[in-house]
Amino acid sequence: MASLQDYMVEYTGQVRKGVIRKAYLGLMEYIMALRTHLHREHPDLAVAGGIYYGYMDMTYFAVLPESLKRRNLKVAVVYLHEACRFEAWLAGYNKKVQAQYWALIKESGWSKYRLVPATKGADSILEHVLVEAPDFGDLSGLTEQIEQGTLRFIRDVEEFLAGHN
Repeated sequence: MASLQDYMVEYTGQVRKGVIRKAYLGLMEYIMALRTHLHREHPDLAVAGGIYYGYMDMTYFAVLPESLKRRNLKVAVVYLHEACRFEAWLAGYNKKVQAQYWALIKESGWSKYRLVPATKGADSILEHVLVEAPDFGDLSGLTEQIEQGTLRFIRDVEEFLAGHN
């Protein structure tokens, strides 16, 4: 196993090459623009102002449709760095809410989206891949894919919950 010193030597070398820094900056600018686009185009979704930048593992922002917000639920639009993909996650405002809705979905047998195996240690209840291999050469097309997939995910979750009061 390498030491922190070994990792830092490699990290510094990679940062000095400049590619990682430029890619990360471009990705963060894109995610900010995506968040702004959803906020501007869908004011009914109440897109959260903040972005969680993470530790180069995941970056996300929350989308808060009123129907989910009333239930203390939210949808996160997530970029997973290592997998290089975008996902939509249904999450609770806290662990108690998360466990409650996880149990409801599990007991109902609804399987349209991937239910996390357990809530302990999980950041989500449901997960859905929006874009498996994003084309960062076509940002408007990528934005359209993420936007439409997120809206469909929200609509499906809302319909499920409407039938399970």
